[in-house]
Amino acid sequence: MNIKSFLKISTLSLVFIFIISACAQEKSRTTGWVYNDPNWGGFEVAPYEEQETGPGLVLVTGGTFVMGRTEQDVTYQWDNVPRRVSVSSFYMDMAEVANVDYREYIYWLSRVFGTDYPEVVNKALPDTLVWLSRLGYNDPFVEYYFRHPAYNFYPVVGVNWRQANDYASWRTDRVNEYILVREGILKLDNMQMNENNFNTDAYLAGQYEGIVKNELYDLNPTGMGTRKVRVEDGILLPKYRLPTEAEWEYAALGLIGNTVYERVLERRVYPWNGHVLRTDYHKNMGDFVANFVRGRGDYMGVAGYLNDGYDATAPVFSYWPNDFGLYNMAGNVAEWVLDVYRPLSYEDMDEWRPYRGNVFMTKVRDEEGLIAEKDSLGRIQWRPLTEEEAKNRYNFRYADNRDYLDGDYTSSIYYDQADYLEEDQRNKIMYEYGKTSLINNQARVYKGGSWKDRAYFLSPGTRRFLDEEMATDYIGFRCAMTRVGAPVNYGSKNR
Repeated sequence: MNIKSFLKISTLSLVFIFIISACAQEKSRTTGWVYNDPNWGGFEVAPYEEQETGPGLVLVTGGTFVMGRTEQDVTYQWDNVPRRVSVSSFYMDMAEVANVDYREYIYWLSRVFGTDYPEVVNKALPDTLVWLSRLGYNDPFVEYYFRHPAYNFYPVVGVNWRQANDYASWRTDRVNEYILVREGILKLDNMQMNENNFNTDAYLAGQYEGIVKNELYDLNPTGMGTRKVRVEDGILLPKYRLPTEAEWEYAALGLIGNTVYERVLERRVYPWNGHVLRTDYHKNMGDFVANFVRGRGDYMGVAGYLNDGYDATAPVFSYWPNDFGLYNMAGNVAEWVLDVYRPLSYEDMDEWRPYRGNVFMTKVRDEEGLIAEKDSLGRIQWRPLTEEEAKNRYNFRYADNRDYLDGDYTSSIYYDQADYLEEDQRNKIMYEYGKTSLINNQARVYKGGSWKDRAYFLSPGTRRFLDEEMATDYIGFRCAMTRVGAPVNYGSKNR
């Protein structure tokens, strides 16, 4: 070992000892017992400053804003009436998920599951046939758009809502596995196969071992000497997921660049100041700030000076970011969000962290109350809460709340007849899919304009929906992550 490596290891060891010693002096304010001391029982309290920013993410500081339309309701849907809500701080992808990002996901699935579970890979593949048009020559996009390196950093399309959620779950596991390798707890294992792959829930449940390098010291005097990382250590990140509709709209508006203290100087129509679609920056005066359809038949402008520079999608870091540092929150591709669509969401949803789509789940457990064995893909099994488990709660009565107050039989004008109807008939009273509407609990909201849309849809307040199993050539997605602790970077200090 050279002297440089020795000094580095010695320094890290001293820092670790210092932290443990400092924490060991802390006492419980309720019992007086000493934390982090085996002689006092070994109850551990990890020092924690703030959440690490995951790869690809930026912090979106939460706040209150007016959610809803900023343009005229030209479609007369009346489904986005303005109302004031509050959104907690969260993290969001700086840019849309690109083809190269999604190909990394497909490659990993092929390497781990491709031999024994090829259906897992096939289920995740984007639908490249979304490019086909009966009266247009789009065949080259079918073959080249997803796989050719020329389109590496263009947004992935042909991905439905369920596939986008599966990608977010996979990304959670890969990032947390990377953190454990980086921190010297696990060794890198490139031979994972089938159920023997790193899954965050399985690891926390003690059902994934991996190649251990250095586990944490267990201060419990009756323990085994070492232990795995726990949630309480603050090392692992929360889950990647799709943003809620309220989060996406709030992030798109980027009002931090349009306020003085708590005064919003001008309500934005788009993710930038003003009511025009061109930049006023002197070096780029007059350039378009988003990728959209300028007018009938105009997808890119005239040769020699293309107005927005691209005929279809554009690279995910094109144009200018908004004041949160987010690219293409208007134009390029529209984006999936978590919410189930309802036309009256503005009336029904909470004022704080609004969201429609909750199905409350719990881990499957065995007869002894222990978490059930992971499945054949290495994942912990989940199930909806039963009515029996929810019967004594005041905050909810059943697990599936996707149609609560708007679609369940209790919200119907025919509620007094519900006792005479079968359960499947009750759910069809208000939104009978294919007969009275195209709305059901599989209808998911997507936000923002795309390369295929007119300027109207670039307003963050516009709402559209599509079945969660359908995909198009103009819908992509980006991921979000919950912010734990302080809304902004206060660290350990109070404001």
